[in-house]
Amino acid sequence: MKCPFCGNLDTRVVDSRATDSGDSIRRRRECMKCSQRFTTFERIEDIPLTVIKKDGTRAPFDRGKLIAGLGRATAKRQVPASQLEKIVSDIEIQLKNEFKYEISSKELGEMILTHLKDMDKVAYVRFASVYREFKDIDEFLAELKRLQ
Repeated sequence: MKCPFCGNLDTRVVDSRATDSGDSIRRRRECMKCSQRFTTFERIEDIPLTVIKKDGTRAPFDRGKLIAGLGRATAKRQVPASQLEKIVSDIEIQLKNEFKYEISSKELGEMILTHLKDMDKVAYVRFASVYREFKDIDEFLAELKRLQ
């Protein structure tokens, strides 16, 4: 590790301990040349999730956007906000556990529909009508029949 005071590359670790949050390690280091001490943090590199949209463009995975969409689908329903947060967290965890850092908006929509189908059928239909872009009442009715 390069000393921030003199630029020397020869340093030694004096003390190591986990941070309070447990997601990184705090290290106290000492420069072997100027004897100055400094602190570094070591943490796991987080690879961001990316959504590939219908037109092929890529956008960062946005929890807020998903929760807002779920909020519109569950408006005036007896669905607590904590349950919407859990859906988004479960999807994020599933993608990271599968080492899947890019996902198409189509796949993401299907994952959301799977969760909504078990949770609230009205919210499922609301979300599906926007996500699947129903063109007419026949497509809407076909989705309702599949749901039954």
